[in-house]
Amino acid sequence: MGAEVTNAATGEPAEIGIVVHEEALMSAVYGLTDMFNVANLQSTEHHGKRAPQIRVSHWKLGADGSVTRGFDSHPSLPAAALSALILPPTLSVELQMKRDLREISAWLHQRHAEGTVVSSVCGGAYLLAESGLVKGRALTTHWSHAEQIARRFPEVQVDTDKLMIDEGDIITTGGMMAWINLGLKMVDRFMGSTVMLATARFMVVDPGAREQSYYSVFAPRMDHGDIVILKIQHWLHGISTKGITVEAMAGRAGLGERTFLRRFQKATGVNPTEYCQRLRIAKSRELLERSYLSIEQVAWQSGYDDSNAYRKIFRKILGISPSEYRMRFSIAGGRRPPEIEGAVPA
Repeated sequence: MGAEVTNAATGEPAEIGIVVHEEALMSAVYGLTDMFNVANLQSTEHHGKRAPQIRVSHWKLGADGSVTRGFDSHPSLPAAALSALILPPTLSVELQMKRDLREISAWLHQRHAEGTVVSSVCGGAYLLAESGLVKGRALTTHWSHAEQIARRFPEVQVDTDKLMIDEGDIITTGGMMAWINLGLKMVDRFMGSTVMLATARFMVVDPGAREQSYYSVFAPRMDHGDIVILKIQHWLHGISTKGITVEAMAGRAGLGERTFLRRFQKATGVNPTEYCQRLRIAKSRELLERSYLSIEQVAWQSGYDDSNAYRKIFRKILGISPSEYRMRFSIAGGRRPPEIEGAVPA
């Protein structure tokens, strides 16, 4: 099952920052702020005094590229590390291209290095691409921004077929109204699925596939404060983990294997091997949902040489088999293309 990250253990709100500038769609900025306020009320109703909460802050992007804190839903609390950042949707990226973005790019890098989950909606993907955080990785955005972003940032894979791409440390969403999907995902991640569903019901919005536990995406802890382990997490999220050994991870971290294992387990809550398995299973789920590949082909492309081993790990993590998962959640639709009609049944 996906790891559920909440702040109930510390008693401190998880702070979600929203970057605000003149091109940002304020309907999304205020809509997200209202959604998180509703989530706080629902959390208190369901969990009482020790209910997990979300602290909302707005970060103003100046014309000179400076970033300053503005609105704070919990102004009496001391400053704390951001749990997540949201780059809201925009109608135009042309205006952003006239702005000096070096300062906010450095700021985003620093927050990401501290364990902040960085996310974007629609045209907000431009700021994310400009920062370099998605270099060599995939992002989604509104189709009207895709060509311009792809042309300006050739090392970024732009995939507008997906409404959301969640890689744990970086989340991107497509359409202008996808802030609703992102907001619910943040509530699910930091407050749990019960509060997320209650928030969706209260706001009369569709929680979609989030209603079952096996829909949850692996959302590992990244705000644990161990910078060495965080760098390894970022590395793992940006590569194929096939063939990656604990020895290789420990070597990259500059630690002995026993020390690395202890620190990784303490920081993330899972051991490195299980962590890599969950990343590979997350990739396979996307292939099962969106492709006509056979289970054997999905296993191979997800990093498993043995499809039987893949099936066992998939069931262990999600509670159902890859075939059952595909039957429930495939969005490819229709008959398989003629060229693979004879493929191994999925």
